Amino acid sequence: MPRMGLTPDILVEAAAAMADERGFSTLTLTELARSFDVKVASLYAHVKNSGDLNARLALYALDKLASRAEEAVAGRAGKDALLAVAHVHRDFAREHPGLFEAARYKLEGPFNDDNGGIRISRITRAALRGYALSETETTHAMRLLGSFFLGFPMLELAGSFDHSRPSAETSWNRSLDALDALLRSWPTHK
Repeated sequence: MPRMGLTPDILVEAAAAMADERGFSTLTLTELARSFDVKVASLYAHVKNSGDLNARLALYALDKLASRAEEAVAGRAGKDALLAVAHVHRDFAREHPGLFEAARYKLEGPFNDDNGGIRISRITRAALRGYALSETETTHAMRLLGSFFLGFPMLELAGSFDHSRPSAETSWNRSLDALDALLRSWPTHK
């Protein structure tokens, strides 16, 4: 019988706070149960196992990130849209490091069109329309941008840029300028 007051959504929100505080990879059902002063078995009425919790948390993180990106990109095109998507990823990583990590958890499909990951993909694809790339080249560009949007904040959060000059902020801005220039002169292959 489900514990009164506990729901899957309440568990995911609590897990999100714990992940941001301690790290997604350290999150356990035991810790989550302890935070509600219940036994782990009580959680199984709401989530199947730790993998199910991780998947729910990943979907929650992707949805939050997508909502921010949709708002930031609305009405923008070209470099302005590129910058908006990039800054949303970096800001989200800084504000929610555990959720940013959770957003990379491997999910099994199929997914509906409202899935946050699919929405982020659509947003990024739309941001690239200002660069006049073919469909195939847009896919390559999306993979490059995804690598940058995820990689730079991950390295920054790990302190990888703390020991040298110029600042990470300067490198971030210069990298975005370079990505814009690359996208404007993207090589095409037949």
